Amino acid sequence: MTTTPPQLAIAAQGLHKAYGDKKVLDGIDLSVPAGTVFSLLGPNGAGKTTAVKILSTLITADAGEVRVGGHDLTADPQAVRAAIGVTGQFSAVDGLITGEENMLLMADLHHLSKAEGRRVAAELLERFDLTEAAKKPASTYSGGMKRRLDIAMTLVGGPRIIFLDEPTTGLDPRSRHDVWKIVRELVTGGVTVFLTTQYLEEADELADRIAVLNNGRIAAEGTAEELKRLIPGGHVRLRFTDPAAYRSAADALRDAARDDDALTLQIPSDGSQRELRSILDWLDSATIEADELTVHTPDLDDVFFALTGNDAQHSVPTQPGQARPDQTSKETVR
Repeated sequence: MTTTPPQLAIAAQGLHKAYGDKKVLDGIDLSVPAGTVFSLLGPNGAGKTTAVKILSTLITADAGEVRVGGHDLTADPQAVRAAIGVTGQFSAVDGLITGEENMLLMADLHHLSKAEGRRVAAELLERFDLTEAAKKPASTYSGGMKRRLDIAMTLVGGPRIIFLDEPTTGLDPRSRHDVWKIVRELVTGGVTVFLTTQYLEEADELADRIAVLNNGRIAAEGTAEELKRLIPGGHVRLRFTDPAAYRSAADALRDAARDDDALTLQIPSDGSQRELRSILDWLDSATIEADELTVHTPDLDDVFFALTGNDAQHSVPTQPGQARPDQTSKETVR
């Protein structure tokens, strides 16, 4: 039985953008299924914001084909604008007026009637827990409140695709988690979120797919788990309390790194279920009991540094599945 491919909210091919001699985007391709979170990672200057500006019609690409919300970006930019919302790196909130007035201003910009504008503003202010502060000047809001108001303003027109360009930069951990909750709720409601971030934990928590942008090109793309498989270094650690059991295991597992003082063995491993089962089966067949088995694997930090370092192109493959599966996790099995 054939399956229908997912509808793409954003599709870009061969996207190029240069400023003078500097290539900011060097032929990138992007495919974002509808109703998902797609995260674009990259160091400062990698081209993340430029990509968002092009996809949201704020600037034009030098070359490439783009469809957003099913509309051709070049042929019908107005239809694209009607389908999207944008929350940039820097807040669009006007601090001189109240939160409610900011919302009503956005309603006017979307040509909503006065009654409809007030209804939508009230609903969004309540949804983002800003009702009590609605009559206060936005300049009195905390960073997290301003960001929530910023996103609420983005939603006034009911967009189905939202661009969030580093939305949690500078926020405290609690406010950052508040924004994460908002993103999850948006996606549950069918909205597509295109997220740029420098917080790797954020991408790991939220994104269905992640692309790493470096020097204007996509260095790698996949799920968080697929990207973690690009980085070698995973291992299984066996800890013993019985010195005799430790010696027996060490004699049999010649490839394991030994720590005779801690009675631990470190076995290179891809962390896969098959390999873990093989280790457990071997321990059972040899009647050797480890007191603790722990899986250690690299995380997105390792992926990011490997892909965006000076020697990144020579240190890791660029497609998921070419190296050993690794993820930052720690699992203990008795």
